[in-house]
Amino acid sequence: MSEGASIEVRFDGAGLIPAVVQDARTGQVLLLGYMNREALEYTLTSGRVWFFSRSRDELWLKGGTSGNYLNVRAVRADCDRDTLLVLAEPEGPTCHTGERSCFFRPLQQQPAPAPAEMARELFDVVLSRQRERPEGSYVGKLFNGGMDRIAKKVGEEATEVVIAAKNADRAELVREMADLWFHCYVLLAEAGLSPAEIWEELGRRRR
Repeated sequence: MSEGASIEVRFDGAGLIPAVVQDARTGQVLLLGYMNREALEYTLTSGRVWFFSRSRDELWLKGGTSGNYLNVRAVRADCDRDTLLVLAEPEGPTCHTGERSCFFRPLQQQPAPAPAEMARELFDVVLSRQRERPEGSYVGKLFNGGMDRIAKKVGEEATEVVIAAKNADRAELVREMADLWFHCYVLLAEAGLSPAEIWEELGRRRR
């Protein structure tokens, strides 16, 4: 462990320790990898996640080739000190397939995600479009137009919500409100804010 670490973890007979990486913002489990002592040192000192490849018998920096780094926010050991939990903020998809997480293959039918989880995932997608600006992306075009274009779009969607409400059209109101919330997420990202800050403000008002 690096200087200043408070505990010594337990490596297995091969000198490795499993490390589960979790999204620090959403709580989603991103991947499982293995670290030797040197990979753990690099992870703690560099601020980015390193692993030891058992198949290639070498150290590797996650994102070193793809640019999809995992920026470390905290590293924790379990009660037996033989497994690590790494809280990180991903830059782009974690899985080599392009998925946000390596754990995307359900073994059975899964229930629909909770609204809070959907909201976090939506904002993550918005942030990724803001960073990457992929060609042909509607959201990327909004960001390219800057705050003026985004704010104008929010205003247009708000007007559509008012019209749907006055027409007492429930289905249309749901659709237009979804459009408004989505574009509000884009506006928050452009302003450098997050939905969590809005909830914090609402929490202060509630108190």
